[in-house]
Amino acid sequence: MDTLKSILFILLLLSGQALAASEKLPLPRFASLRSNKVNIHVGPGSDFPVEWMFQRQGLPIEIIAEFDTWRQIRDMEGTTGWVHKSLLVGKRNAIVINEKKPLKKSAKTDASIVVYLEPGVVTKIKQCKEEWCRLEIKGHDGWIERKHIWGIYPHEEKF
Repeated sequence: MDTLKSILFILLLLSGQALAASEKLPLPRFASLRSNKVNIHVGPGSDFPVEWMFQRQGLPIEIIAEFDTWRQIRDMEGTTGWVHKSLLVGKRNAIVINEKKPLKKSAKTDASIVVYLEPGVVTKIKQCKEEWCRLEIKGHDGWIERKHIWGIYPHEEKF
């Protein structure tokens, strides 16, 4: 009987691994850069030339295609290139766009201001609901209108 249980356990384990391997994450999707130096290649492999380098850990990027262990990414300006998946993390960050914007105490236009965020500031996304997202940056926690950040889709709420 113990042998039968062991065999069933192994079969369940293997079927779970096969299912996980066959599940692909959706495209496109947002992620962030793992390192302060990330080489961007013109194609999916280290044999392809490096076109440029990102030098900002945590920068949000959008994964738009996959090939083996390589991910084609797009930045907020629309520039694309290929990086190895080990240089990306699923941690969700956002970047403030256009102009200085207030981070508010609550998700209301008339809420008090916690701090002003300059364009280009990278923040951690904690949650989003309707037209607002809750962000965290250097000990400050508050809400900003979704339209003022890049790194999240229009109706996305769960991370």
